Amino acid sequence: MFKRIIAATLLSISLASTSTAGGHSKDIVDTAVAAGSFETLVTAVAAADLVDVLKGEGPFTVFAPVDAAFAALPEGTVESLLKPENKSKLADILTYHVLSGKVMSSDIIGKKLEVTMVNGSTAQIDATAGVKIAGANIIQADIETSNGVIHVIDAVILP
Repeated sequence: MFKRIIAATLLSISLASTSTAGGHSKDIVDTAVAAGSFETLVTAVAAADLVDVLKGEGPFTVFAPVDAAFAALPEGTVESLLKPENKSKLADILTYHVLSGKVMSSDIIGKKLEVTMVNGSTAQIDATAGVKIAGANIIQADIETSNGVIHVIDAVILP
């Protein structure tokens, strides 16, 4: 069933239109779908009704956990969060991965910052030796989109 949900979600999102801004034709959601390594994240974004938000004008900075990051969570966690009754908890976790505005790696290199995420919680960014946010490593930075930027992280961060 989980694979059917993923397939249906990916199909519906990939059929959505994209905009062009700043020379980038795909928004955050379409970029994540096209990458192929964010299937769980895309499914969770759809389950939390955040697709329209992340396809919106922005700009947004998204710290996007790869599928392996979700797989590393305790067994049953993802399935439980995807249930309709856990929608608000899922949305809180997902919006903890988003900053308002576009923050490129060059904006933070060499700095330690406390930032307020979209869900209102704060997170620590340490860019003094590599780059970490809330303990997760940024494994790929600065994937520009039409409405912001994606930084790929190796763990799901929790508020």
